[in-house]
Amino acid sequence: MAIPSTTLLSVFLLVLCTLTAATPPGLILTLVNNCPYTIWPAIQPNAGHPVLERGGFALNTLTHRSFPAPTTHWSGRIWARTGCTYANGHFSCATGDCGGRLECDGLGGAAPATLAQFTLHHGHADFSSYAVSLVDGFNIPMTVTPHEGKGQCPVVGCRANLLATCPHGLKYCAPDGRVLGCKSGCAAFGTDELCCRNHYNSPQTCRASSYSEFFKHACPATFTYAHDSPSLTHECSEPRELKVIFCH
Repeated sequence: MAIPSTTLLSVFLLVLCTLTAATPPGLILTLVNNCPYTIWPAIQPNAGHPVLERGGFALNTLTHRSFPAPTTHWSGRIWARTGCTYANGHFSCATGDCGGRLECDGLGGAAPATLAQFTLHHGHADFSSYAVSLVDGFNIPMTVTPHEGKGQCPVVGCRANLLATCPHGLKYCAPDGRVLGCKSGCAAFGTDELCCRNHYNSPQTCRASSYSEFFKHACPATFTYAHDSPSLTHECSEPRELKVIFCH
């Protein structure tokens, strides 16, 4: 006896709904601009990982942009470029510039820049690790907020505007004298000790300096030198969203 087509349709829809309910939505990355000016977020994957969102875009004040994260292991960094202009066929940014491109397409950014660092989909419990780093200096307040994760999922980052308090020797200024960023001790003075190079490139010899302590005092939940505490990287299991908020 033939099964009525309406019965087959009902069974198909039931199976489809069951599969849909059993498949959780993928991880979403959301970038939020709470700054009173336009910024140009940039995304750089680590070697061997795909470029997301072509590596960069403009984000107007009080707007956000959400996009699906890769569904498999991915690592990389996100930062904001500021003071970008397009003139005479040339695009450039006052901070965080990636070779004069709007879409960074895998290129890194110029220091000083506040960085959010991610390692997605790793470990036995689908961990997403994240941290905010001031090792390359500071150009904009930034936090990372996970949503609906399990385990260690704190909000981390730097809410303070360090441009106003940046020590004189670390200031990164525009030609007109405006402070655009706050450089790391390494970028400002270039010594092996401050850059954790050569003899100083180990957890035993790479130590905090008075310059990294400036950043740490203002923003304790950030990395401030190359071998800073690994506990500053948090492993959140199965978050639904990771939200990067600029000027939180």
